[in-house]
Amino acid sequence: MLKTALQPRWIAALLFALAISTVFVLLSQWQFSTAESELPPSAGETENVRPLTEVFTPGVELMGTQADQMVSMTGSFRGEDTVLIDERLYDGDRGYWVVTAFAVDGAPDSAVMPVVRGWVAAPGDAEPAPSGEAVVVGRLLPPEGPIAKAPGEENVLPSLSSAELVNVWDTPGYSAFVTADEITVDGAAPDTGNMRVVNVDAQPQETSVNWMNIFYAIEWVVFAGFSVFLWWRLVADAHRRSFEDDDDYYYDDDEDDDGDTVPGRPAPTSEVQK
Repeated sequence: MLKTALQPRWIAALLFALAISTVFVLLSQWQFSTAESELPPSAGETENVRPLTEVFTPGVELMGTQADQMVSMTGSFRGEDTVLIDERLYDGDRGYWVVTAFAVDGAPDSAVMPVVRGWVAAPGDAEPAPSGEAVVVGRLLPPEGPIAKAPGEENVLPSLSSAELVNVWDTPGYSAFVTADEITVDGAAPDTGNMRVVNVDAQPQETSVNWMNIFYAIEWVVFAGFSVFLWWRLVADAHRRSFEDDDDYYYDDDEDDDGDTVPGRPAPTSEVQK
């Protein structure tokens, strides 16, 4: 069989099979690399306060590597653009988030960032947004999905969806929101009344695995092995056919015109018995 495998056409076929196997192995490695999502930044990185304009820009989706980052921003609150987000818990009590549009200095197209200024137990406890030059320090978080609003109180929404707020406030905005840990206006902390600060801790670092990608990666490895196996099987079949051709030639019961056997070939079984 080695003699058959060393024939030029089968050597060329082997090289072709190895090339295909290499491509399949590279595809398998790529599937494995995409099966595990990128880890978010470590807590040491997210807790370092960074300017919002260096971390995120309006008009783009917030990625997992950007979320949870503590940011600072300067600008002013647009007090008339305030909504309440219902069904929010604080120490087990149900209430509302008070969310106000914040005009960020230096933001493209004068985009606003929704800022959670605090939690209240009842809508009447919400304090008006302070006016003046403000500095906000808080955690940058991804927006929630929009939920159909049931008939109820005015300016009360079921979810904090930045896409919905863009329409409600009729102004460009960021695809995210900030929960304010600290707010200073003209260098002083504003009166918050009965509002409580909404503190959100950094999310735990969990690595999500896409099992479909793992399956595809294993599948590519199987294909790589099958390409080499197919070459070996074709060589084995060619080797077996060569033996069959030799046997047919050697045991051919071909006779000459006089009925004598051809010299150099064994006589038929009937003649040997005679």
